Amino acid sequence: MSIAPITRSVEQYVVGVDYGTLSGRAVVVRVSDGAELGSATLDYPHAVMDTVLAATGAALPPEWALQVPSDYVDVLKSAVPAAVKNAGIDPTDVIGIATDFTASTPLPVLRDGTPLSELPEFADRPHAYVKLWKHHAAQGQADRINQLATSRDESWLPRYGGFISSEWEFAKGLQLLEEDPELYHRMDHWVEAADWIVWQLSGTYVRNACTAGYKGILQDGAYPSTDFLGALNPDFASFADDKVAHEIGQLGDAAGTLTAEAAAWTGLPEGIAVAVGNVDAHVTAPAAQAVEPGQMVAIMGTSTCHVMNSDVLAEVPGMCGVVDGGIISGLYGYEAGQSGVGDIFAWYVKNQVPARYHEVAEAAGLSIHEHLTELVRDQPVGAHGLVALDWHNGNRSVLVDTNLSGVVFGTTLTTRAEEIYRALFEATAFGARRIVETFNASGVPVTEFIVAGGLLKNSFLMQVYSDILRLPISTIASEQGPALGSAIHAAVAAGAYEDVRAAGRAMGKLNRAVYVPNSAAADAYDALYAEYTLLHDYFGQGGNDVMHRLKTIKREARA
Repeated sequence: MSIAPITRSVEQYVVGVDYGTLSGRAVVVRVSDGAELGSATLDYPHAVMDTVLAATGAALPPEWALQVPSDYVDVLKSAVPAAVKNAGIDPTDVIGIATDFTASTPLPVLRDGTPLSELPEFADRPHAYVKLWKHHAAQGQADRINQLATSRDESWLPRYGGFISSEWEFAKGLQLLEEDPELYHRMDHWVEAADWIVWQLSGTYVRNACTAGYKGILQDGAYPSTDFLGALNPDFASFADDKVAHEIGQLGDAAGTLTAEAAAWTGLPEGIAVAVGNVDAHVTAPAAQAVEPGQMVAIMGTSTCHVMNSDVLAEVPGMCGVVDGGIISGLYGYEAGQSGVGDIFAWYVKNQVPARYHEVAEAAGLSIHEHLTELVRDQPVGAHGLVALDWHNGNRSVLVDTNLSGVVFGTTLTTRAEEIYRALFEATAFGARRIVETFNASGVPVTEFIVAGGLLKNSFLMQVYSDILRLPISTIASEQGPALGSAIHAAVAAGAYEDVRAAGRAMGKLNRAVYVPNSAAADAYDALYAEYTLLHDYFGQGGNDVMHRLKTIKREARA
């Protein structure tokens, strides 16, 4: 759907809304130059339900991660009007709104979009709720999908690096069928939250091409066949046709216009453009002026998603997917990722760092992360005698295995808390290097590494990445990369720019080569990376399946 261009003598504005793991953020952006004029954030009232179901207090099994869909609407009611107020603009000058979301984050809904969790009779059923991207309880279903696809030589499997993740639509949908068939048959649509929120804004359900391609196994215009799906489970044969398939919206297009109800929620004018939904990582690329082949964008937050365009189609082992036009039209968009980065650092300081460190940090007016960083900033590379595997939330790329787990090697009775903290920094950088090397070896060369997301604020972490990758690190010149990217798409949907590439040139922001490799540190890190690689292959590629066995013991003990 296209929206006729709007011409006025006054400045025009757009709103971008970024739905993250724990909160939603809205930013008001000037169309002419991308200036960010005001923002606001709402922490989701129900946060992430990964231990108990909020409605009942009932315990959830291991590896679950759920959310409440009304929290997403609360962001529209709270953060959007607050951002407009903070920007000090006349809301009647806003010409479009766009959103981005974590993925894959699907939920079961009725034909009119009502989530099953909002029906009183299903409020106590965990499968009625949103399954957040990091819901990993469908690993068994993912394993069966991969085994069957491999045995049948399904043509779409190499487009995903040879593995379908438990985080994605089909594994989670199969889990829903097999664990709560009543809910499965009651739902009319298995819809991504990225598309559901656009539905709430515009009154129109449109599946965005990005999520459908990367998370919904849509390749060359087709989903997996009914024959394939039926071989997984006879009742699953029509899943793609009956629960998933729907109109596909292209990135930068308008899904519709803002309804009267949504206008009342947001304080924005009824009838403005509502852009087709998008994924938080992919929408960030134009915001970082990084849409040319070879520019890998790493959106570093609780997890890291790596996205990059290329003019060649190749099979990259362990990639999350390659989609024609998945980031911008005319190029193949590649995705890879790490399931835990900031989440690992947060887990460590919350559960493993002694209280005295927190007390010293508070006295110095520093966060615990800043304090630990200062303690190790000047330590020589390798002086801690440690190497870690960054799999505390499983491995997304290149192993695609959520049953892997984290470990730190080399600890002694003299190992200090800050040294383990640094080893975890290095482990995530080693994981990123493994991804970059895999792309290079597959004929999709990475020529520039660009960082967006909250973790770029840690200058020491960024220097570690530059040294380990042996690449300059450029950084997005925005603290709200995904929201800015969404705003760029809103401007295109409203007709202010011809396409996303042009809008990104005008509205995106990038600081080039902010960090450059230190050759001596890079040489020293090579020795540690060699150890990381040995451990990576030993524990991740069948040399020792102890992590899998421990996960099985854990699940059985908690059953």
